[in-house]
Amino acid sequence: MDPVDAVKTVVMGVVEGITEFLPISSTGHLIVTGELIGFEAGPARKEFRDLFEVVIQLGAILAIVVLYRTRLLQLCKDLARGDAAARGFLLNLLVAFIPAAVVGLAAHKFVEAHLMNSATVAAVLALGGLAIILVERRHPEPNLMDMQRLPLRTAFLIGCFQCLAVVLPGTSRSAATILGGMLLGVERKAATDFSFILAIPMMVAATGYKLFKERAVLSANHDHIAVLALGFVVSFVVAWAAVAWLLRYIASHTFTAFGWYRIGAGLVIAALLVAGLISFKD
Repeated sequence: MDPVDAVKTVVMGVVEGITEFLPISSTGHLIVTGELIGFEAGPARKEFRDLFEVVIQLGAILAIVVLYRTRLLQLCKDLARGDAAARGFLLNLLVAFIPAAVVGLAAHKFVEAHLMNSATVAAVLALGGLAIILVERRHPEPNLMDMQRLPLRTAFLIGCFQCLAVVLPGTSRSAATILGGMLLGVERKAATDFSFILAIPMMVAATGYKLFKERAVLSANHDHIAVLALGFVVSFVVAWAAVAWLLRYIASHTFTAFGWYRIGAGLVIAALLVAGLISFKD
């Protein structure tokens, strides 16, 4: 692997790891970072760059599996012994997963062709930041404190909020689901936990689909495997640290600071577009 490509791969892995589960949009940051550093992996092919971004997302989701391993193992044990609460939680995950899966399959080509660009990211980052600030000021007092005992309707509506991240690059899947949950009366930590565990089936499905779709790209160049492996490992390590920090942070803080960050990031990206330092289409 070329040393320059290796450095760029590490940068992209770090950006993915930091931003995937913070409510600031990993997709938006990857689009802009890739543009700024001229990210190329092997041949400069969009197909491989898309595959790379999905694979490093899988590295980030592995961090969630590791951090939540105790709960996930307990869930498996409870399911094995027929526990009704565990079955209900699994049903909630399925119900929350379905809306975004359906919308993603239906809208994927349109989003890729018309919305996956820096201008959309700038606008959605800023508007999403404003939404976070407003939700933090106006959300109802929580009455749902346990992520494993959410009403089925609440889980479904959180899944509907997740659709925003599917169709609008720059939204942030975690922001949509966590803030959506808070609007529905879910306590902040419970909404965050549910969002992160819901990410496991969602992102694994997206990764599996993309790996299958782009399987020919993998066999085209052996350097591809090295780039994917490096990005995967970096993303996993950084995401683990980022999520561990966020879970401690929200114990005594709101998400308002992320809202202001998003507004600032959106304005910076808009300025870069006007200055011609990044292009409209990534």
